Amino acid sequence: MNAEVEEPELSKLLNGIERRYGYDFRDYAPASLKRRVLRCVQDEQVGSISALQERLLRHPDCMARFLHTMSVSTTSMFRDPAFYRAFREKVVPQLRGVPFLRIWAAGCATGEEVYSLAILLQEEGLYDRARIYATDMTEAVIEEARAGVFPIRKMKEFTRNYQAAGGARTFSDYYSASRDNAIVTRALQANLVWAVHNLVTDNSFNEFQVISCRNVMIYFNHDLQSRVHKLFHDSLAVGGFLGLGSKESLDFTPHEKSYEPVNGNAKIYRRMK
Repeated sequence: MNAEVEEPELSKLLNGIERRYGYDFRDYAPASLKRRVLRCVQDEQVGSISALQERLLRHPDCMARFLHTMSVSTTSMFRDPAFYRAFREKVVPQLRGVPFLRIWAAGCATGEEVYSLAILLQEEGLYDRARIYATDMTEAVIEEARAGVFPIRKMKEFTRNYQAAGGARTFSDYYSASRDNAIVTRALQANLVWAVHNLVTDNSFNEFQVISCRNVMIYFNHDLQSRVHKLFHDSLAVGGFLGLGSKESLDFTPHEKSYEPVNGNAKIYRRMK
């Protein structure tokens, strides 16, 4: 596709989506955005971005498929095990004195990292007095995550991650097998609150002791990253903890000086002011 044609077409598409549906993707990182839009062009078999725009604006079911493509990112249970090991060693001891824990898993996608946090908190004896608020921008993705059903073929990978993350039990205790699927136990669902929330357009909705937003902001440009960091700063209690993805950082953000690193390699920070 010709680059001179692509940019105006892409701009018209994003402006049309924002006006018609209220979803604003204009500050997403260009490379990732183009890749996902072109994937939608292929999936819808429309041949061009302009044709995709026409279908999106006329057919809400097409828009739902587009949102799903924009929402779901690569993830797994206990992804980046070093993060969870550091969380267990450095953050959990600081949370033991908190009477009730509110944790925000922002941009939760299909829920793997939400259930990972639930398992960790359960093993550390904190889950009974915690609520994990798991959010993403579409109801379809939230419903998929809420179901807690994953391909059984992924359990070997998840088990390896769990063990590397310092898991204290047997990973198979946390799911039951049903044909080709693994279904997480009801105990893990007990203290999860699932909700639609758009990091691009929505405001703070609570005060949290922990916010985990991992491997989401790599899809945003610098301006949008700064806005989201302000949202997290406004939503995080002083003394609370922020967890980011392995390729993400607080460097050069408006609130960089409000935090101190708890474990810089694992990208865990504590809000000090």
